[in-house]
Amino acid sequence: MSSNTLRNNGLSITWIVLSVVFLGAQALTGYRVYNSEQQQHGEQTVAFGSYLGTGHFGEAVFENWESEFLQMGMFVILTAFMFQKGAAESKDPEKDHEPVDEDPRKHRDDPDAPGPVRRGGLALKLYQNSLSITLMLLFLASFALHAVTGSREYSAEQTQHGEAAVGVMGYLGSSQFWFESFQNWQSEFMSVAMLTLLSIWLRQRGSPESKPVHKPHAETGTD
Repeated sequence: MSSNTLRNNGLSITWIVLSVVFLGAQALTGYRVYNSEQQQHGEQTVAFGSYLGTGHFGEAVFENWESEFLQMGMFVILTAFMFQKGAAESKDPEKDHEPVDEDPRKHRDDPDAPGPVRRGGLALKLYQNSLSITLMLLFLASFALHAVTGSREYSAEQTQHGEAAVGVMGYLGSSQFWFESFQNWQSEFMSVAMLTLLSIWLRQRGSPESKPVHKPHAETGTD
């Protein structure tokens, strides 16, 4: 990999590497916790590969992915039409039009425009909303996988305590499922609220998530 490639893609590469590292760390520590709990209940321990297929691991992973994709999807959608004066992540409520609001059909003859922009029609309609659509689809997929893997883990805990196992729909109707979801959802929205509000008064030089250090607090957006 060339130095140019690393420089141009360093941010995404770093995020992916960190994700893999911490997912691996979660798997290793979760594996130990799971086998410890198995021994405490007089159950058979499992090999690491088998652990990756358990509800214990899957539920923990997808429960968190679900909340992350929900947060990002809602962030993209809400910032399209809602404002916070002074925030770096908001459009300026004092401006009637910003570059992100421009009608892409004006650029359909631009040879450098993405294919859906040049084609127009349904392709453009989907493309101009593709970021929020994809994030919400990822949320729904993670939500479903949380329900499937979580029901297995919940049922295993139920049977260990002499109670009946439940199916996916039974788990979806349980307080346990929604407790797991809501505790993550609230923390995600709280973190976005803090970023939005803190960016009004605080700065990080060099970061596109911050306003320029010299800009006044009332300045909205990063331009």
